[in-house]
Amino acid sequence: MEMNLLRSRTFSPLPSTPRPASSQRRRRRLPSITFLPPQPRLPSRGDRVCSRAMQQRQEWVGDWVRSNDTLVRALPILVGGASLLAVLLNRAVSGIAAVSDASSSQSRADILTLALSVTDILAGLVWLSIRPKTISPVAPRGVDCKRVDEDVSSSALRELLWTCDSLTAATCCKSLVVVYGGNCKLQVGVAAASPEDGNAVNVDAQKFMQGSLYKSAMESKKQSYLANLALYPGRTELPFLPTNTQALILQPIGDEGIAVIGGDTIRGFTNLDQAWIAMIADKLDATLSKP
Repeated sequence: MEMNLLRSRTFSPLPSTPRPASSQRRRRRLPSITFLPPQPRLPSRGDRVCSRAMQQRQEWVGDWVRSNDTLVRALPILVGGASLLAVLLNRAVSGIAAVSDASSSQSRADILTLALSVTDILAGLVWLSIRPKTISPVAPRGVDCKRVDEDVSSSALRELLWTCDSLTAATCCKSLVVVYGGNCKLQVGVAAASPEDGNAVNVDAQKFMQGSLYKSAMESKKQSYLANLALYPGRTELPFLPTNTQALILQPIGDEGIAVIGGDTIRGFTNLDQAWIAMIADKLDATLSKP
């Protein structure tokens, strides 16, 4: 009976009480953050002063080493000899037996010191025996020459003369020959003297174009640098250059020409010079290809 009454009874829902406004959760908005890349720190005045002082110190040390080259090379011999004498003197004064004993720590230390001293002396001897060879410019044996093809226009002539002046002033160039379109457009600088009349030897463009130097340079379309011309048998293909030309650059000018640049110093053309000459060749090709 009680169970039936409980089942038949209907429970009404409890009234909902509103929450106070203060108790409601407020959704907070996170502030937007902008990430900026780190800015490089500008060097302060103290840093600049310190960098300048270190640079001056390095230059001073370099100048001192260059001016005292023999002393610096002999320094390992002096250090090794002084160490050897110190070990022998310590052995004699300390009262230790002259015969080395493997069980003695002093004897083992002396043996290591002697080995290091001998190594220093041998290193000094190697430094004194191996010296870099001084390379100096060689005055080319020949006559001054300035020949220009009659078919060269005035604008192309100005370009060619500017090229010659620039190479002569900025590099070790002493001779310049430009062959383009099967003709010698320019021959300036020092040229080989003819044994008959003493004048400059003319450039035989057709004969030069049949040689291996010209063909290999034009086939590769790349600059050919002969750092020591005396070591290359192909120098006989260049009778118009002085016989004592030290270095040579063969620079193709487009598909129709080549520039022959002779220098007075072995390995005198730097990597920057070679890149600059290649850019000048492109400029000459654009100028000489115009009718």
